[in-house]
Amino acid sequence: MNTLGNNNKERHLATLAFSTGRVCLTLALALVFAFSLAGGVVQAAPLAAPLAAPLTVTAPGLGSASSFAVLAGSAVTCTDSFVTGDVGVYPGTAVTQTSCTITGKVHAGDGVAKQAYKDFLNAYDQYADIPCTGSLDTAYNGTTLTLTPGVYCNDADVTFTDTTLTLDAQGDANAVWIFKIGTGGTGALTGTNFSVVMPNGGALCNVYWWVAEAATMTDSNFVGTILAGAAITITRGTFTGDALAKAAVTMKGANLVGCEGGNGNGHHLCNQGVGNGPERCDPGNSNQGDPSNSNDENGGTPGNPGRKGGNGK
Repeated sequence: MNTLGNNNKERHLATLAFSTGRVCLTLALALVFAFSLAGGVVQAAPLAAPLAAPLTVTAPGLGSASSFAVLAGSAVTCTDSFVTGDVGVYPGTAVTQTSCTITGKVHAGDGVAKQAYKDFLNAYDQYADIPCTGSLDTAYNGTTLTLTPGVYCNDADVTFTDTTLTLDAQGDANAVWIFKIGTGGTGALTGTNFSVVMPNGGALCNVYWWVAEAATMTDSNFVGTILAGAAITITRGTFTGDALAKAAVTMKGANLVGCEGGNGNGHHLCNQGVGNGPERCDPGNSNQGDPSNSNDENGGTPGNPGRKGGNGK
């Protein structure tokens, strides 16, 4: 009986082992089939992709050059223009004003301009060494372009014509943009009917344009500090930032607001009081492109209260 019982027990265990083996084999074949469908790679359940960390860009300081709205190496020529901030030139000494208003101090070849120019040259070299994180095309014509913070480069010339560049800070008040034109050794920046806008936060004076050679803006609404290896020419339009050049700076029919002169953030110092005259600013572009509808007393006279005749009435 014991022998028979043991035999039955052994047959039962063998049957159980065989059944278990079949189950394992079936599971193994199912896994092999699944792996073959997945290209032979074990695939785990998908996880939510982590959000990309915002790009952090650090801009070198400008030293004492940061206190100048306009700083040139050879000469400054200002015609039918308005400059908010200090103006300097070194080693040149010529600052020529023709129907030109400068709200800040003028430093023509003095020690203050000398130190500022030295600091500018030092900063210029530092910007030249900053590695690029993105690229710019050679020409933009009738384009709407949006860029998040970063360092954007082209090894030669860059031209913006009838183009709007939107700088999207994504809510980061400390966001920085650096544009480098001519990283190959030669290259100029040219803008015609070129607008730079910042709709989602960010500081206007956290935008920098390093240019190997000359920078020319015509009929543009430009934002940013230019560090030019040659001359800067601004014809009509607006310029918010500092114009720093190794050669001359020439303005004609332009309105330039430096970072320091604009209270450090690129904005005009507006009072908007009754009868105090226009401050050459128009918060919110309230004239909607028509100077006769300006909200800055343009064409109006003091009222009681407010102004009369300056809002198209």
